[in-house]
Formats: sequence, structure tokens, C-alpha cells
Amino acid sequence: MNGASLIILVALVAAVFLALRYVYREKKKGNACIGCPYAGSCHKQDECEGERKDISRASR
Repeated sequence: MNGASLIILVALVAAVFLALRYVYREKKKGNACIGCPYAGSCHKQDECEGERKDISRASR
């Protein structure tokens, strides 16, 4: 394994670690919809407020 491959591997592992840590922290806060702009106002339902709005628009 050369130096460039090692750097790429370390960067990939770091990116996956940071993504998993973000998901864990958001779930620990109680956000039902991670990444949704309405995540803080959701009431831990199956779907986020923003997703319901998008679905209702699509069904018209």
C-alpha cells in the first residue's frame, strides 16, 4: 500500500466515522427526521412534517 492509497483510506474512514457520529447525535437529541429542516418541530412520528408537505403536493 503506497502513501496515496493510505491517505485516501484514512480520509474515507474519517468521513464514514463523522457521518455515523452525526446520525447518532441527532437520534440521541430525538430528531426523527435527520437532515430535514423541520426536524426540530417533528413529534417523533413516522414521517417528518416536511415529508408530509411534499407528499401532499405530489398527490395533487
